[in-house]
Amino acid sequence: MIANRIQLQTLPAPRKFTDVPPVLLSDATMLDRKEKVLSRMNDEGFDALVIYADKEHGGNFEYLTGFVPRFEEGLLILHNTGQATVILGNENLKMAQHSRIPVTLKHCPYFSLPNQPMEQEQSLETLLSETGLNTLSKVGLVGWKMFTSAVADNKALFDLPYFIVEAVKNSTLAALENATHLFIRGDNGARVTSNENEIAHYEYGANLASNCILDAMNAVEPGIRETELGALLAAEGQYQTVVTIAAAGQRFAKANFYPTYKKLERGQPLSMTTGFKGGLSSRTGFVIADESELPENQKDYLDRVAKPYFAAVASWLENIKTGMPGGEMYALIESVLEKKQYGWHLNPGHLSADEEWMSSPIYPHSTETLKSGMILQIDIIPSVAGYTGVSAEESVALADTALQANIQAAYPDLWQRIAIRRDYIRNVLKINLADEVIPLSNTVAYLRPFLLAKDKAFTC
Repeated sequence: MIANRIQLQTLPAPRKFTDVPPVLLSDATMLDRKEKVLSRMNDEGFDALVIYADKEHGGNFEYLTGFVPRFEEGLLILHNTGQATVILGNENLKMAQHSRIPVTLKHCPYFSLPNQPMEQEQSLETLLSETGLNTLSKVGLVGWKMFTSAVADNKALFDLPYFIVEAVKNSTLAALENATHLFIRGDNGARVTSNENEIAHYEYGANLASNCILDAMNAVEPGIRETELGALLAAEGQYQTVVTIAAAGQRFAKANFYPTYKKLERGQPLSMTTGFKGGLSSRTGFVIADESELPENQKDYLDRVAKPYFAAVASWLENIKTGMPGGEMYALIESVLEKKQYGWHLNPGHLSADEEWMSSPIYPHSTETLKSGMILQIDIIPSVAGYTGVSAEESVALADTALQANIQAAYPDLWQRIAIRRDYIRNVLKINLADEVIPLSNTVAYLRPFLLAKDKAFTC
């Protein structure tokens, strides 16, 4: 893919799918999740896992229980026998009866909000000992990240709150190791691949995000407030996995992240982002209608930034496949969008699920292979000095023929949406979408660099 293939042309917008109901995770899926974790525990000799959660760092806990302890902290202790205990604060005790795996409940008021009642108080060490940690040899601590430092002992780094780590240490003589990799590591983590039920579950959020971003792009006009765009980036009361971005002109004034009453002005740069479980959609461009309105110092913006970026996105979509080492994809993006020239520095693609960024098998020299069932976000972020950025982040999944057949059989309406999205990418955007890529959002690779030219987008 070379940038001179890229043209800005009059194109129909992608189709939106509305009234798409959420898909709940089945009992069979939840049992399979537990078995996947237990298998990996036993492979590495863990007697038990202590799995932490709060609202923003609950993905590994939620993977098994189906919920996060809203506005509190929580622990799930999972033994290699399958026995499970949850330790919860005051306002989440009721959730134990709704856990998707059977659990024994213990109450720890320390996990509650400041100054809430401390009745039935027992030390956390006592509660942990009562779960059997004091009899074990090897215990894994699971927060939300694994550490991949080249200079530290990654197994000895823990991202759980200090008071919890200390309580675990005081409740057992077992060897303690960071075990988050059992869930999220790209080569073998339990969470890195999804079955057809999980893909249908996560497609709901990806579809919502792309509908929101398309509505927001369509609403862009001089004089509209950032907050009005921000309202369009919310949907159906769903929890958003990222801070909503609707930012015109100079960003981060007084360290503010959030949409304000600032009104859009013609000629400004504009960034918009929203994300729900399963997918994120993001766009950056100019509040202008054509190239003549570009700032004097960015007259070559299309050729210098936007077209090379779109070429990289197209190359990503045309070349990705199962069995591909993550390092090969990293090298591919480096070859079409050289880091030194275009200033990107994060992973050009990562895994997502309940959280926006779970982990990534795509990094320099990675031997972690891309697998059927992976849900991936196309996330390439150029940063060219003196130029406005550009983005078209979206959500796709990899699916081999067997998984595609399973989706088609179990969720025919979802399969029809996938087929329509594929057709648009291939026949309107002219991107030779790889056969194993299934678009989960409606706006994959749909990029309008000039947000007032609502009928013009890039095509190959």
